[in-house]
Amino acid sequence: MWDESKVRIIDIANELGLSTATVSNVLHGKTKKISDETVKRVERKLEESGYISNMASTLLARNNSRIIGVIINNHEKYEGRVLQDPFISSAINYLSDEIEKSGYFMMIKKTKNIMDVVEFASMWNLDGMIVLSFCENEYQDLRDHIRVPFVVYDGFMDCPVRISNVTIDDYDGGRQVGQYLKDMGHKKVLCIADNDMCMDLERYNGLCEGLGYKADFLMIPMQKDERMAFYADNAKKLREYTAIFAVSDYYAVEVMNHLKAAGVKVPDDISIVGYDGSQLCQCVVPKLTSVWQDNAYRAKVAMETLVKMIDNPKFSANVCVPVKLIEGDSVKKIWNEEPSPVSPGKK
Repeated sequence: MWDESKVRIIDIANELGLSTATVSNVLHGKTKKISDETVKRVERKLEESGYISNMASTLLARNNSRIIGVIINNHEKYEGRVLQDPFISSAINYLSDEIEKSGYFMMIKKTKNIMDVVEFASMWNLDGMIVLSFCENEYQDLRDHIRVPFVVYDGFMDCPVRISNVTIDDYDGGRQVGQYLKDMGHKKVLCIADNDMCMDLERYNGLCEGLGYKADFLMIPMQKDERMAFYADNAKKLREYTAIFAVSDYYAVEVMNHLKAAGVKVPDDISIVGYDGSQLCQCVVPKLTSVWQDNAYRAKVAMETLVKMIDNPKFSANVCVPVKLIEGDSVKKIWNEEPSPVSPGKK
């Protein structure tokens, strides 16, 4: 019989015939090099021993844990590399700064099922959470099952109930792209995205508003291998356009590299615009024109909002952060066949 008040990692390791390092790695989620069978054995023993519940009870004994959970949707489109995504990594970087400035500690959890967060939040007695990249119905479902205040950082919320949402002006970002391409003379524009809902739909609708006409839309696969084959199969179609607007920098750089490898010159043959204004924009040639969002400011607003929710359970807010088109070198000016009689411009 386990003495739950005195159980140690070394006791669990000895009981299972494993090293303390293995047990510790399972406890902290570092299971990449550990077999599934071993992970399950350790998890069962941790639960049986009461080790995890004792950790939680230590935190629960306090009025607060000073822990903020950052919950990230480990969606299949990231193919197991969600923390390497430029937008996600940038968000975590700035959130880490703001959480620390506010006197809290950050704990990250990746999950494909948002309801896993219920047990996670309870186990660690989280003071609050910042949640990224899930869908609207999932946020509301989580709200209905949890008392912990949370802020949606990167998600689409139409009419949130008891949820704070810090979003960006996706529609206006798309509109700025459309207006810019229109001013640059582009009359045949394609938008590419891996879905036609929520934020991506807002960006597409904004694009059409800025252009003054309905741009074509092409849905691309979420899996990278499938996208590469898709680009190859649709090579002729892609070349029919003078400009492509991708709803993320990642997709913009990806399609740019594909076109360049096929001998298409960017921007001479086709112009490319992305969205997010990530570091990727500066790492490609030509530099990518993109809609920039201020992740540092967004993280600051998210944490300030969460602190207010922690202090006042009845508080909630919806904040829309503006975005700005940053011009790179990936868009070419297309001159009219009949130049303006005032000024023909220069080529």
